[in-house]
Amino acid sequence: MAWNAHEAGLHLVPGMTVGLLGGSFDPPHAGHVHITREALRRFGLDRVVWLVSPGNPLKAHGPAPLAERIAAARRIMAHPRVIVSDVERLLGTRHTARTLAQLQARFPGVNFVWLMGADNLAQLHRWEDWREIMERVPVGVLARPGSRMAARGSVAADVYRHARLPDRAAGLLARAVPPAWSFVNVPLVNLSSTELRGAAGSKM
Repeated sequence: MAWNAHEAGLHLVPGMTVGLLGGSFDPPHAGHVHITREALRRFGLDRVVWLVSPGNPLKAHGPAPLAERIAAARRIMAHPRVIVSDVERLLGTRHTARTLAQLQARFPGVNFVWLMGADNLAQLHRWEDWREIMERVPVGVLARPGSRMAARGSVAADVYRHARLPDRAAGLLARAVPPAWSFVNVPLVNLSSTELRGAAGSKM
């Protein structure tokens, strides 16, 4: 699908360190904001891009319309170093490994880091081509309440145990040669999009 970086809002130049936080953001919430701010600081990133997905292949029910989620994300995540983008729609990709391959091809020289909460690391082995994700880019994992133990004992953590950076080296992750991943413990807001949707529905 034809597209350009300006349309996607991706003003990235070689040498940049750029975190990618994917998800349906249905709705975006304070937990997403907090993870993003911590990722910028802990992993020494120049930018973080929110990849607002057209839909999550692991979820049975579709999210709210993409335009609504993009608008809500831009309202809640107003930060000069954070970009909210629908680039997956423009690329026509639905799986992370394909999105990463496309972004790396279109932005050579940019140091991408895939960002995720510890709860996603616990189920990463269920993702399509999950090993390719680990082999393509460094992965930054931010601990979320209640998910630390499951993440550390996960299939992905075990398979790539040798590639984990020590906590004190988290700031070097973005320029590490993959496979490389870092797990950082941060105090996070214990909110989920599922809980927020439920709360909103109960008030209707």
